[in-house]
Amino acid sequence: MLQEFAYNVIALAVVIDPIGTAAVFMGLTRGATPEHRRAMARRGTLIAAFLILFFAFAGELLLRAMGVSLAAFEIAGGALLFLLATEMVFARQSGMRHTTQPEADEARESEDISVFPLGIPLLAGPGALTSIVILMREADGSTGAQAAVIGALAVVMVGTYVCLAAAARIVSLLGVTGTNVVSRVLGIILAALATELLIGGIRLSLGS
Repeated sequence: MLQEFAYNVIALAVVIDPIGTAAVFMGLTRGATPEHRRAMARRGTLIAAFLILFFAFAGELLLRAMGVSLAAFEIAGGALLFLLATEMVFARQSGMRHTTQPEADEARESEDISVFPLGIPLLAGPGALTSIVILMREADGSTGAQAAVIGALAVVMVGTYVCLAAAARIVSLLGVTGTNVVSRVLGIILAALATELLIGGIRLSLGS
């Protein structure tokens, strides 16, 4: 159980990337006071946590309603996460985890970015939503395994809030190069996890 919990924490942490998100968050809130920044971090984290939690329990039902098989979802999810890993490794912005330039400009003009773009899509983006659905599916109805997934989500979201609240210190300590290095390392781990999903989805589709 402890091994499963650790796997879930790593899987969610590399997708959400609290340190990298903190750097983006700091760039979008440079004019905000520390108190306002912490408030936005708290609201954004809670919004993202509730959305991811919703997908954890309702995601598979939505897939079934749309007629999407688990094999197809695992293959698509693996491909999506692999693209995200490529973005992280090469420090490129594709819009999957980072905001586009028009979105960033809109966020800078807004006094509160807790819902957009912090909660969605920086924290509860396609990668996080895909990952939680797959992790819950891998739990295969086991109450203990599902609890491990939800517990891992709670740990990662608390860690994310801590990173966002301390964004100024993190950016000051690591700098742009340091945050990119952390994201690249997490991207390599995510690429390996994405490959496992692709292989699992292909095997499932072939019935082996």
